[in-house]
Amino acid sequence: MSLVNWVKNLINRTLIKFGYRISKINTTDKLFNIHKYKNYDEYKNTQIYFNKQKINKVWADENTLKIVSNFLKESIKSEKIKGLCHGSRNGFEQKCFIKEIPNVEVIGTDISDTANNYENSIVHDFHNEKKEWIDNFDFVYSNSLDQSYDPEKALNTWLNQIKKDRYIIIEHSDQHGVVSSGKMDPFGVEASFFPYLLTEWFGHKISLKTIKSIKKNKNDAPVHFFIIKRTF
Repeated sequence: MSLVNWVKNLINRTLIKFGYRISKINTTDKLFNIHKYKNYDEYKNTQIYFNKQKINKVWADENTLKIVSNFLKESIKSEKIKGLCHGSRNGFEQKCFIKEIPNVEVIGTDISDTANNYENSIVHDFHNEKKEWIDNFDFVYSNSLDQSYDPEKALNTWLNQIKKDRYIIIEHSDQHGVVSSGKMDPFGVEASFFPYLLTEWFGHKISLKTIKSIKKNKNDAPVHFFIIKRTF
């Protein structure tokens, strides 16, 4: 961790007790941004490089994943709940779901070959469809949509992976916004604008609700969950 980030985290731990925190401000007119790569190989190599640099770090934490788990247990009444975690890096997310949901079967994906080192993980680019996954899952969870070079394509793929009336859950914070987008995390969108963007992309194919977490994740960033329900 750099000295700047260490100081920022120290200040945030103090400020958060009073309901405040330091965060980047979007001073542009953009409500969403997608970084453009020269080609697919540049995208893939970039994502694999940063995956390996951050292999022992995870964005999600047990508090936020418990909120998602509780929603799933309340909303899906099946003998077995099947799920996908896209961009799960070292498998932390599926481990939490398996711990929290007794009847869950969940696997994680990551574009990097490091996924082979972790239980219930496979190497896979989440933009790409697998025929055996179509209409097969009860939920898709991800906090990695910001790592998409084409978020509309990714979400369309994920919608086809879940059954009708099932859910995609996107975890989002201010650190997934426009000012945080770039070569490492190509997609950034402001939380207040994301529902409008989803409606423009998918219209009547989805219904949408949001949950704002009263918990703070390990980065002291308040999170939102955008819950996208497939209606077709």
